[in-house]
Amino acid sequence: MPIVINNVVIPNVTGGVVSLGDSYYVSPKTNTKTAQGSGSSNTGVCINTNNGVSNTNTLDPDVFDQNNVGNA
Repeated sequence: MPIVINNVVIPNVTGGVVSLGDSYYVSPKTNTKTAQGSGSSNTGVCINTNNGVSNTNTLDPDVFDQNNVGNA
């Protein structure tokens, strides 16, 4: 299936996969977990973030969120 892509801006890629168009098979090869506060991981060209008091809960009772087993 053909695809037309116009006006794509990717200012920074630090790992991961950037896929434009059709893809048959995409599978994660690594996984990580981060705990960040409100608005701290916003990305873009022009960002305006207004946050009040923020609290991040880092308690993780299940330990494993996405196992990396069976990913070819």
